[in-house]
Amino acid sequence: MSISKTYNPKESESKWYSYWLENKFFKSVPDEREPYTIVIPPPNVTGVLHMGHMLNNTIQDVLIRRARMKGKNACWVPGTDHASIATEAKVVAMLKEKGINKKDLTRSEFLKYAYEWKEKYGGIILEQLKKLGASCDWDRTAFTMDPELSAAVIDTFIHLHKKGLIYRGIRMVNWDPKGLTAVSDEEVIRKEVNQKLYYIKYKLVERDGFVTIATTRPETIMADAAVCVNPNDERYIHLHGKKVLIPLIDKAITIIPDEYVESDFGTGCLKVTPAHDLNDYELGVKHHLEVIDILNDDGTLNEKAQILVGEDRFIARKKIAILLEEAGALEKVEEYKSQVGFSERTDAVIEPKLSLQWFCKMGEMAKPALDYVNNGDIKLIPDKFINTYRHWMENVKDWCISRQLWWGQQIPAFYAPNGDVAVAKTAEEALSVLKAKDAKYADLKLEDIKQDEDVVDTWFSSWLWPMSVFDPSVCGHPENKGNADFQYYYPTNDLVTAPEILFFWVARMIMAGHEFTGEIPFRNVYLTGIVRDKIGRKMSKSLGNSPDPLDLIDKYSADGVRVGMLLSSPAGNDIMFDEASCEQGRNFGNKVWNAFRLVKGWEVDSSLACQNEKSIAWFEARFNEALKEIESNFDQYRLNEALMDSYKLVWDDFCAWYLEMVKPAYQQPIDEVTYKATVNFFERILKLLHPFMPFLTEELWHDEVFGERNSKDCCIVAQMEASQAFDSNILKDVEVVKQIVSEIRNVRNTKQISPKEALTLFVKKGSDIDYDTCKNIIFKLANISEFGQVEEKLAGASSFLAGRDEFYIPLEGNIDVEAEKEKIVKEIEYLKGFLKSVNAKLSNERFVQNAKPEIVENEKNKQADAEAKIKILEETLAGL
Repeated sequence: MSISKTYNPKESESKWYSYWLENKFFKSVPDEREPYTIVIPPPNVTGVLHMGHMLNNTIQDVLIRRARMKGKNACWVPGTDHASIATEAKVVAMLKEKGINKKDLTRSEFLKYAYEWKEKYGGIILEQLKKLGASCDWDRTAFTMDPELSAAVIDTFIHLHKKGLIYRGIRMVNWDPKGLTAVSDEEVIRKEVNQKLYYIKYKLVERDGFVTIATTRPETIMADAAVCVNPNDERYIHLHGKKVLIPLIDKAITIIPDEYVESDFGTGCLKVTPAHDLNDYELGVKHHLEVIDILNDDGTLNEKAQILVGEDRFIARKKIAILLEEAGALEKVEEYKSQVGFSERTDAVIEPKLSLQWFCKMGEMAKPALDYVNNGDIKLIPDKFINTYRHWMENVKDWCISRQLWWGQQIPAFYAPNGDVAVAKTAEEALSVLKAKDAKYADLKLEDIKQDEDVVDTWFSSWLWPMSVFDPSVCGHPENKGNADFQYYYPTNDLVTAPEILFFWVARMIMAGHEFTGEIPFRNVYLTGIVRDKIGRKMSKSLGNSPDPLDLIDKYSADGVRVGMLLSSPAGNDIMFDEASCEQGRNFGNKVWNAFRLVKGWEVDSSLACQNEKSIAWFEARFNEALKEIESNFDQYRLNEALMDSYKLVWDDFCAWYLEMVKPAYQQPIDEVTYKATVNFFERILKLLHPFMPFLTEELWHDEVFGERNSKDCCIVAQMEASQAFDSNILKDVEVVKQIVSEIRNVRNTKQISPKEALTLFVKKGSDIDYDTCKNIIFKLANISEFGQVEEKLAGASSFLAGRDEFYIPLEGNIDVEAEKEKIVKEIEYLKGFLKSVNAKLSNERFVQNAKPEIVENEKNKQADAEAKIKILEETLAGL
């Protein structure tokens, strides 16, 4: 089979992905092998592939492909999350375009439209992941609102409610006036916003004068229940218990003392608005203050505001300021910066709001979830996130799990006409619960009870994900040990996700896993960084700084993009993405392709004797040395370093050195031993690269150079070899040989000697290297015609050091002695400076005592090496 001059990634990607699917290489069923399981962090059904997905799923695919090649039963479960708030917003917008208002629909009518939207758009992101090469078991694709998974959510709610861990109550929540729902603390994005600070005068009752309060929210003054001052603030002691009038509505409220107020902050007077601020609410509870909610769910003022009824809160703010100024109650306005909460899903400014919601107690479940991480049963990678995790878990708050939406799992709570509630799976079961609860419900009928309109938070379904994708019936039923799939695949191995959902999702999955199985849901959590542009900004559509991943794949190939992303992606650290890294990935693929074309183009002559034993032995040792480093990096989840090790092995050691060492002269044949060894190396390199570059490697794997393959003999399932013992001495020898070749090439450049002109080389040995075994390499790569040994320095020759040996190239009077002296002097000066820095380290007792022994030994080796080189150079200088 001939191989084209250039690689065609589009053709290869389409061909091999289809082939892998047809031959079910991604499919996993329980068997006698060790399982290796990853569950995908389910992307929202509203989503399309972005750079964060690209990074996250490339990492997962590298891990799953490597496990598959190591003989494990690799199972990567894909799926999507129903994303209650985001999806409902999309559906509402779609209906609006059709002239339909959600309010005019029944719940079932709305859900019909929502499912139609989901079927049309919900699978886009999974199809896009296939373009990346994601080797998921697509037969296992799950959706958080699949009937079985929804049933698991309901069973979980009922179980936790029976344990007293779920309750209903009025609490201050984060309210999204655009999404018209409560959201959790983790779904609130804090942003620094330029605002105005309004200084408002509250007139004293029964005496002259006023007190001034400063607020950024003048539109809420109508909800004020008190003015609060510090009890020790001498300015206001005489006013404790006195009353002031709220401007514009002239309502009298009391001045109360409380140490919560800081005297030196603002004016020292605080307006207390229990319905619209969490801290004010707690003050209100403490002092038994009236709670006046003046805002509708959509952020407009209601009748309790008395003025500007129906106005949006931000328009009302501007109008109130004008009215206050006209009334003489506005003292001044200042520019002010403060942190404001925004809804992650709708970007609306969050409104603190007292609301009747369902909550899940977190304290009891958080303790074992914290212990798992503290004890190392679950490893966070990198471990710098352990402190963040610990802080969250030690300060956990109850989770508001109800959402005022229709898209999601409807809360299994049913209400009698008097408001009494029964939590049950069906209305029939709820009716039975109510009747058993009290004789007064004896005549209650099914049509008399009504199910709660709210749905549970999306995270309340996705926290079950590692369990529910294998056996949903485990969720809510700790006594159920699960089906065969569950017992084989659970707990999973690695979770790859973003640090920003460490509490949102990761911690909660650990809680749920412990609650229903008594064990961990996964063993390792690899936390990726945020993908930023090259000037450090987080990539986003709004900034217009995020490339379309599919465009990148089209331009640089899937393999090129995968390599480009991973090269700059240390775990937990942000990625400064530069499109040049994808170009680097593509160029690497081209390098491999061209190297293969070179080897494939060689003509073999079986009668030739092998002259490349040293080169073959060296690369065998170098391959195993690199493999050991790569294995170590994978074990420590340093995937970018594992890739860089592979990259250097192929680009530098194999292509730049080994192939140059062994390739035959132009249009000359190669011996059979060298050819077979080189083909074998190439096959092993393809296996090494496959997890990172699946398409290119599979394409080359099937070339006839490697012999006949059957339909199942594919790179994707080839056995990944383990590193073997290697000869470190040969590595040291060839490193010196490479240095010699580089130095000779440098002499040619500086002396402007043609590469075609053969040179003579002499060595004055200080080492035990057997150069006879290396001569072929030096002769070939440096064009040396003679290589001899001398006992004394060779006067009038260009010299250089390699290892502990001194080399001379006679240049027949062409050497510029003064230039040579200048060069040696500069090198001595450099080495003395280097030696000084090494000596400073070794004379530092703290360094010697605290550093690892191997690091200290390495510094001592540097010291000895520098001293030897300086001695040789000084002797050479004296002889010129």
